Amino acid sequence: MPRIRRIGMLDATVRNWLESRFKADVKFDESMCRHTSLGVGGAAEALVFPRTREEVAEVITEAWQRRIPYLVVGGGTNLLVPDRGIPGIVICLSTGLRRLERVNDPEGGIRVLADAGVSTKTLCRFCLSEGLGGMNFALGIPGTVGGAIRMNAGTGGESMSDRLLFIEVVYPMGTPKKVFKGHFHGEYRKLSWDKVADVEDAYPPVILGGAFEVIPVKPDALKAEARQRLRSRAAGQPKGRGSAGCFFKNPSPKTPAGRLIEQSGLKGACRGGAVVSEKHANFILNTGSASADDILGLMKTVQETVLGKFGILLEPEVQIVGTEKNSEK
Repeated sequence: MPRIRRIGMLDATVRNWLESRFKADVKFDESMCRHTSLGVGGAAEALVFPRTREEVAEVITEAWQRRIPYLVVGGGTNLLVPDRGIPGIVICLSTGLRRLERVNDPEGGIRVLADAGVSTKTLCRFCLSEGLGGMNFALGIPGTVGGAIRMNAGTGGESMSDRLLFIEVVYPMGTPKKVFKGHFHGEYRKLSWDKVADVEDAYPPVILGGAFEVIPVKPDALKAEARQRLRSRAAGQPKGRGSAGCFFKNPSPKTPAGRLIEQSGLKGACRGGAVVSEKHANFILNTGSASADDILGLMKTVQETVLGKFGILLEPEVQIVGTEKNSEK
């Protein structure tokens, strides 16, 4: 099997194709600090903003055929890009794929169809405005629907997989597919489904959207629940500084990462412009001058300290991209 091309710079042929095909919707050597909530990171060699499902399929097929690595991102809220940047093509879905609609099934059920580029905030507000219950657990979760599905995002024991009826994906050979409930499996911060034959791990399918099962609820009760959930999140989480949300996965439901970090005496610990939040220890914040190396260094300090005190190695929940591991397999 051919190896992924190691790229220091996309060659002229690829750049010319991207420019002619996507015009203003592609940027070259674009700093990712402008496209992530942490506000750090080096440049993407090419950053593409496809507007349709067909364009998504076209760019990943082209990358696959040319052996160029690609990375799909949404709102950049759970993403840490190293200072050296990302090789290959970054595909951003947050400006396209914005379908959001209610569908009444003939059998009496109700579903909401949401494209990957729709923000989770918009999805939740839509359900509130329609008097549809079931999605309030996602209130306050940042990012886009595509990222939330991929990470099986959730709070309070509920997650995206609990409400998903099916997901829509496209494979690098251009094949679209619907994966229905019963054929995908939701785990803690991960959604997986049966692998299609001949699909290489280095060229993963792209989530295009999903269908969520919802139920009618009295609007006043639904909105009261929403206000309570948002107040609770606001009271326990820092705001006003760059962050990627909870930085580490919880080792278990009864062992939250934030508690381990706090009990290790790490609240307020800093490196350069990165600091462990005083309000919630599982948040690493960019105070305004942090580099990706600062955040990665502070992450390592937290991991080593917690490991030494409790014998538990914390696993990042934040997706760290652009590394050797991600750029070549």
